[in-house]
Amino acid sequence: MRQKASPWPKVGALVVDAGRAGRVGVFRGVAGPYWSLRPVCGGVEWEALPEQVRPATAAERLRAQTARANARSRCEVL
Repeated sequence: MRQKASPWPKVGALVVDAGRAGRVGVFRGVAGPYWSLRPVCGGVEWEALPEQVRPATAAERLRAQTARANARSRCEVL
């Protein structure tokens, strides 16, 4: 038996919100008609329209992971 693919990314996946000028966020879940995203370096979650969100490219993921590592080295992220 084949499982259906989920209509949304896995929790924790890095995605890009085109509705927020290409802001990269971590997918947190679904809240009604919106997707909840959290900044990579921590902060307040925001809601995005699913049609404006796409998976992050390899370069975008690397940039976000580097920004998080740098923020952790400055004790800005736990």
